[in-house]
Amino acid sequence: MSLQMVTVSNNIALIQPGFSLMNFDGQVFFFGQKGWPKRSCPTGVFHLDVKHNHVKLKPTIFSKDSCYLPPLRYPATCTFKGSLESEKHQYIIHGGKTPNNEVSDKIYVMSIVCKNNKKVTFRCTEKDLVGDVPEARYGHSINVVYSRGKSMGVLFGGRSYMPSTHRTTEKWNSVADCLPRVFLVDFEFGCATSYILPELQDGLSFHVSIAKNDTIYILGGHSLANNIRPANLYRIRVDLPLGSPAVNCTVLPGGISVSSAILTQTNNDEFVIVGGYQLENQKRMICNIISLEDNKIEIREMETPDWTPDIKHSKIWFGSNMGNGTVFLGIPGDNKQVVSEGFYFYMLKCAEDDTNEEQTTFTNSQTSTEDPGDSTPFEDSEEFCFSAEANSFDGDDEFDTYNEDDEEDESETGYWITCCPTCDVDINTWVPFYSTELNKPAMIYCSHGDGHWVHAQCMDLAERTLIHLSAGSNKYYCNEHVEIARALHTPQRVLPLKKPPMKSLHKKGSGKILTPAKKSFLRRLFD
Repeated sequence: MSLQMVTVSNNIALIQPGFSLMNFDGQVFFFGQKGWPKRSCPTGVFHLDVKHNHVKLKPTIFSKDSCYLPPLRYPATCTFKGSLESEKHQYIIHGGKTPNNEVSDKIYVMSIVCKNNKKVTFRCTEKDLVGDVPEARYGHSINVVYSRGKSMGVLFGGRSYMPSTHRTTEKWNSVADCLPRVFLVDFEFGCATSYILPELQDGLSFHVSIAKNDTIYILGGHSLANNIRPANLYRIRVDLPLGSPAVNCTVLPGGISVSSAILTQTNNDEFVIVGGYQLENQKRMICNIISLEDNKIEIREMETPDWTPDIKHSKIWFGSNMGNGTVFLGIPGDNKQVVSEGFYFYMLKCAEDDTNEEQTTFTNSQTSTEDPGDSTPFEDSEEFCFSAEANSFDGDDEFDTYNEDDEEDESETGYWITCCPTCDVDINTWVPFYSTELNKPAMIYCSHGDGHWVHAQCMDLAERTLIHLSAGSNKYYCNEHVEIARALHTPQRVLPLKKPPMKSLHKKGSGKILTPAKKSFLRRLFD
């Protein structure tokens, strides 16, 4: 095992606890930053380009027929193939937390539709489910099993917010374990069925799950109700005959107590467990090898990497599997320094670089810990899940020659600007305010001078006013310029009032109309 520190050159603030990594044909993609996507990458999915211990995030795009994918944190992810022999795969994403800190119950399917030397185009579709639809959750696992030529998704564990009937003002954001049910999900027909197994008594979150053929192994995890990390080891088998599926569970000995561990696959039947926590305030520095052979599972300790002092003394750590036995780790930066990075990152290689073996086992694990600002260190409610992929991380082809300098300077233009002295729109904390907003703040163009953009919320616009101003070519002036704009208005021309003509004074017998000058002269004469 080798540990190497890496540097992130751009968009480092996006990599925070809660992200996931997806591996497509050896290319790794970052997903799920905290906050809504940047204008430079509205999809929120970046290519994680690693060269010479240097990481660069490069934007990707979605196809026109894709649905919107929010940057979910702590979701359950796994790969899905049509069959074990299929080479192409897609990712299944379920649950997770939205930027509004709500829990999602949606399921998305991610696949690549176009790839060239400069960019990758993804297609994202939302899958509707019927039947026993799993409730919204995070910190759970989803895997795919294959039996009798058919496939089925298996969803288990996680936690969610308490039901509204049990929530109080003081405990509005309290979470609870989801019921220990096993859900089978048919991705082809969109059907979900739940099963209650007597061996599964307590809810579990942030466990490790490994799927091979028709079997799933559930290892470790955290029970919020009991606040324990039991040394669990369950084997769940799914049989898919022509009729109803058969699901059974067996409790196995030899489990380990761990939560939020990262799982990576080193060869066809071997995996490595890295990181996680063994107690609420104690990281688990031990690494384990898991071997699957002849329908048997064996767990043993292995030699640990040479952890750096920063990793040893950090209170939290987080990360994800990059594929082919490589793990991406992050720890908080040193706040004692005058200028400190938010997080420092490492790459841990658990396998040789030349490993390139066809693997038919897919894994899923829940990893990492707190979400800064939302919880205290080691609180499992803020742990999140990742899937371990078996694809090779090696790649000689140059991917994407994206140049950052080509992007607009968003400090001067774009949605992520400071539009007024009281503007508090932040790329990392912004949430939708108007129903018309999808993934960007609503903006209005101020017509003063050369014009400039302002955030509708900062101008305190009512939604009806926002829609009215956006519908036509109406001129709008922001709060700072509305008085100036009024002063620049040309006064409206006022027509003179029509006065009835005065009665004409006639000189007796002349028949002529006296002019005003003559009238004045006559008045002075007779006075």
